[in-house]
Amino acid sequence: MGTKTGSDLARWIEKSIKDFVASGENSLRNEENEIAWGEPLVGFSRGDDPLYAQLKSMIGGFYWEPIDIFHLTYPEADVRPEEITVISWVLPQTEATKADNRKETLFGSERWVRARKFGEEFNAKLRAHLVQTLREAGNQAVAPSHSPLFGVKMSQAYEMASTWSERHAAYVSGLGTFGLCDGLITPVGKAMRCGSVVARISIPATARPYKDHHAYCLFYSRGICGACIKRCPVGAVTKEGHDKKRCRDYVEGPVVRHARDSYGIEAYGCGLCQTKVPCESGIPVKERK
Repeated sequence: MGTKTGSDLARWIEKSIKDFVASGENSLRNEENEIAWGEPLVGFSRGDDPLYAQLKSMIGGFYWEPIDIFHLTYPEADVRPEEITVISWVLPQTEATKADNRKETLFGSERWVRARKFGEEFNAKLRAHLVQTLREAGNQAVAPSHSPLFGVKMSQAYEMASTWSERHAAYVSGLGTFGLCDGLITPVGKAMRCGSVVARISIPATARPYKDHHAYCLFYSRGICGACIKRCPVGAVTKEGHDKKRCRDYVEGPVVRHARDSYGIEAYGCGLCQTKVPCESGIPVKERK
């Protein structure tokens, strides 16, 4: 990378991510070899952003701030939180996948299940690719969700919670806010997957165009909508929010069996609350202004 700094580094990293998404690795692995994801969004946040400490205090002491996973990965490194950047991205579902899933009322469509299975496998390759790219350029980096220490713990406030959340990293990095069903509403909508890498690199943080973590949700911001409530076949989404256990029991049981029996794919993929809703492909609050 030579003497690149600041915005130059941001553009270099964003190009690396977008070039990889444009490669042949990005595939649903169906007969037509369709792409799994559209063009990604990329955002950045500082390792010392106070939102990370707030998340840890809310979720539990097991939840990683960027400096935590960095020190676990590089225990000998003498590094401060402000020297770390979180690189976050959003991978939007394709129009074909969203169109298929809108028609469904009980289970995810085949394209949706393929995106959940093979698209997430690609997402994992993207994390590994970016870590390798950064390390080859002389920067220490880690994908938190790839760490052997990554796992799921019990949170007193939120039941089961992982040690690192891709959606929350995207939220801190200016890429979106949460909806009633806990999905992240982004400029390309809620029908997406996201990923992140933590690196010892200095990049200006992406501006957050919101102050509230529910700013883009019509239900929370305006008291209207609730379309995701009707989309959930097992009542896991209500006006009180998202019942994680009821959702998990459904996707890990009937949804998995349906994917195996109907599509021959060992995976779970529902996504009904992410499609046929106003926030499927954009920010409905912004569009109404």
